Amino acid sequence: MQVEHSNAPSLLVIDDDIELCGMLRSLLEMEQFAVTMRHDVASGLAEALSGRHRLVVLDIMLPGGDGRTLLRDLRARLPVPVIMLTARGEATDRISGLEDGADDYLAKPFNPGELIARIRAVLRRHAPPVPADIIVVGDITVEVAHRRALRDGASIDLTSAEFDLLVVLLRRAGDCVTRDDLSQQALGRPIGPVDRSIDNHMSNLRRKLGPHADGRERIRNIRSMGYCYTGSPHG
Repeated sequence: MQVEHSNAPSLLVIDDDIELCGMLRSLLEMEQFAVTMRHDVASGLAEALSGRHRLVVLDIMLPGGDGRTLLRDLRARLPVPVIMLTARGEATDRISGLEDGADDYLAKPFNPGELIARIRAVLRRHAPPVPADIIVVGDITVEVAHRRALRDGASIDLTSAEFDLLVVLLRRAGDCVTRDDLSQQALGRPIGPVDRSIDNHMSNLRRKLGPHADGRERIRNIRSMGYCYTGSPHG
């Protein structure tokens, strides 16, 4: 029975060896992959073209054709990564498979751990890039990973503490953030009873950012509570 994993990477195995497919299903599902099996060229190609799978494990010898033809057809229509899994381990076959567009090649009999490692390596290579953590509130853009703040596209010269305070405020734009939360999250320490560092940093930050284009104050001081960045995040 096929096991469904709602958040698991979906793999397609195309191989006519039913016994091997059973072993692969057990192995891959233990590693938290969702697995679909097909056993011939026609059904294998149709399933691969469905776009449901993160990676295809493909045998080179199949009923109704061969894996290399399937690979070439697939490559012409969909950029899904493919690992060739076959008993034909000669160098010429490996080279041909790679030239036809295979991402990796593993000969039978194989070490199960090596197959898992190769699958994970190929998936990592094909993983979409992680977008930079970018916060946009009105005319202010903060690129967190690059520690850069912009106003209308122009860079703002901030100290490290000012930058961290701005990030905390923007993430909660429109809400009042207490002085203690600001100190804990931006400065990494609780605020003391006579500690004015947050207020001093905020004074400098407000001066550097300036008011909104319509003249409204950008950062409000909520008496006895904390500070609020006036605006709502939209990015």
